[in-house]
Amino acid sequence: MNAPPPIGPVDSSAVPRFAGFATFARLPRLDEVTRADVVVAGAPFDAGVSYRPGARFGPAAVREASRLLRPYNPGLDVSPFATAQVADAGDIVLNPFDVGEAIGTLAERARELTADGTRLVTLGGDHTIALPLLRAAAARHGPVALLHFDAHLDTWDTYFGEPYTHGTPFRRAAEEGLLDTSALCHVGTRGPLYGRADLDEDERLGFGIVTSADVLRRGVDEIAGALRQRIGDRPLYISVDIDVLDPAHAPGTGTPEAGGMTSRELLEILRGLRDTTLIGADVVEVAPAYDHAEITSIAASHVAYELVSLLSLGARTR
Repeated sequence: MNAPPPIGPVDSSAVPRFAGFATFARLPRLDEVTRADVVVAGAPFDAGVSYRPGARFGPAAVREASRLLRPYNPGLDVSPFATAQVADAGDIVLNPFDVGEAIGTLAERARELTADGTRLVTLGGDHTIALPLLRAAAARHGPVALLHFDAHLDTWDTYFGEPYTHGTPFRRAAEEGLLDTSALCHVGTRGPLYGRADLDEDERLGFGIVTSADVLRRGVDEIAGALRQRIGDRPLYISVDIDVLDPAHAPGTGTPEAGGMTSRELLEILRGLRDTTLIGADVVEVAPAYDHAEITSIAASHVAYELVSLLSLGARTR
C-alpha cells in the first residue's frame, strides 16, 4: 500500500506567518503524523559552554526565525516537505545541572527518534550535544564520516578538568570509535589557538582542516568538491556551529571569532554536498541574547533548511 502524501507546512496564505504554533518551518508536530522521514528536534542545553551562555534558548529562536521559510528550495531544486514527511518533535528535556545525565538522555532519545530509519536534524544548544548525537548515529550506522563546520576545532581534551564540554565532543567521539577516521574534516576554522600542539593532536585524531581563508581563496565549488571526495559514499554526519560564520553574519553566539565565512558561502558548500550519504545533522551555538534583529537565528534556520533538504533527497532514494 502506498504511503499517504506528506503533510506540509501551514498555508501562509490562510494563516499569517506571525501566527500559530512556532514549529520549525511551520511543519506539523511529530504527534500529528503517522510517520516521519526527517525529524527536527531541539536540544536546549548549554551547561557545557566555556564563555557566553544562552544557547539553551537557541532552538526556540531558530524555530521563530524559520517561520519565513518556504516549501521550495531552488538551490537544490527540491520541495523537501513534499518529497519527504518532515515533522517537528519539539524539545528534548535535558537536565541543565548534570552534563553526564543530559548526554545520556539525548543519546537515548536520538536513538528512539531514528530507530525506524528516520533522519534527525537537531537544533542546539551548545556543541556538547554533538557527542550523544554521534553516539546515536554510530549505534545505527557504525563509525560515521564527519564534516564539522566551526570556527574552532572542538577536539581539546578537557576544560577545568572536565571531559564533556562544548570544546571536547569530537575528541571524545574519536576516542569512543564513533568516527570513520579516514573521512573527517573541520571547515571554517580560524583564530588563535592555545598552541601548535592543538593542530598536531587534531591531526593525530584523523581530521583534515579547511580554514575560512581556504574557502575565500579556493572558492565554494572547489571546497565542496574536495569534501565530497574525502567523504565518498560513507554515512555522513554534519555538525554546524553557527560561529563558523563571521560575527557580521552571526553575532548571536557564545565564542565569536573574526574572519569567518559568509552565510552565502556556507549555504553553497552545503548545497554542494547533495550527492553524499547524509544520515543526520545538527546546528548549534545560537545564543539569541547576543543577536541583533534575528541575524543569527535567520542564518541558522536557513542552514537547518538546507540540511533538511539534503536529507529529503536521501529519503526519496531510500
